[in-house]
This record gives sequence, structure tokens and C-alpha cells, in this order.
Amino acid sequence: MARSTRGRLTHLDARSRPTMVDVGAKAVTHRIAVAEARVRLPAAVARALKRSGHRTTKGPVFDTAILAGVMAAKRTSELIPFCHPLGLEQCHIDIGFGSGAGGGAVVVVRCRVEVHHKTGVEMEALTGASIAALTIYDKCKALSHDIRIASVRLLSKSGAKRLVRARSTPGGRARVRIAA
Repeated sequence: MARSTRGRLTHLDARSRPTMVDVGAKAVTHRIAVAEARVRLPAAVARALKRSGHRTTKGPVFDTAILAGVMAAKRTSELIPFCHPLGLEQCHIDIGFGSGAGGGAVVVVRCRVEVHHKTGVEMEALTGASIAALTIYDKCKALSHDIRIASVRLLSKSGAKRLVRARSTPGGRARVRIAA
């Protein structure tokens, strides 16, 4: 049986063999996770997207990314070994422009997932944000291959014994804080 202990990998058994975490004894709680992905676009690509109402010749960019992200979040257990299959109660993806350095732009993808269950949904939120970002890349690559998925990170999770929130440091990097 894998046990969750600080400083110990949870997906290894006593013999250091891979195993799924046993959540049978955990209480069902309302679990929420929020993840973010950032896609850096060259300035010309950002201008073209804004002028076209977020469309390319391949169709609506943001709407398609939202659909892909939700579909991916729902299928996380099929993609990542040892993730428990979950019937998600809510998956919401917001996509919008942020500011970028060097004349470029940043598209910010936020994925919020909720469930009442014995295990958390941070992997579902991270998967949803990641696949939405990859979909944006796919829909825009005809305009440029200089598009970069700059970061994917967990912003917060709640509903378990520990609350996790990411906070930015002065250098712009995220720092994850775990509160007991």
C-alpha cells in the first residue's frame, strides 16, 4: 500500500515498486484545483488572432482549446498512470491575453476543476490547461513556429488536509506554498 508521507514518493510501495495510492480510507471532500498554462506568441501572431476574433484558417482557436482542455481533463486517468478515474463535477477553462516581453504576447489558460471525492484533481486541472495550450499551438502554428508554451503550473488546490497556493516571487517565478 502506498502511503502519503511528506518527503516520500506516494506512488511507490514498501519495495519501491510503482503502485496506485490507496484512497479507500480517505473521506470524501469537495476538492478544487486550478492550473495555469502560458503560451508565448510572436507579436504578429497575437495581432492576427486579435484582428480575426481568435480565428485562424483552422477555425476558432480559443473555443477549440476550451473543448480540448475539458475533454483532456475528463480523460486524465487514461493518460497518466495511477491517476484515479474521476467523474468531474465541473471543469471550467478561461483563456485570454496577458502582456508579453519583447513585443510579443502571452495567452493565459486557466483550468479549474471540481469534484467531491477521496482524491484531488490537480492532475486533471494541469492536464486540461496543458492540452488547451497545445491546442492553441496547433491552431496557430501555420502563422509561426516561434510559439512557446512557456509554463504550466498548479495555482491552487483545496479540499484535502493541505491547502496549496502558488505565489509569485519578485522575479516573476511562482512559488508553491503548502499550508497544513
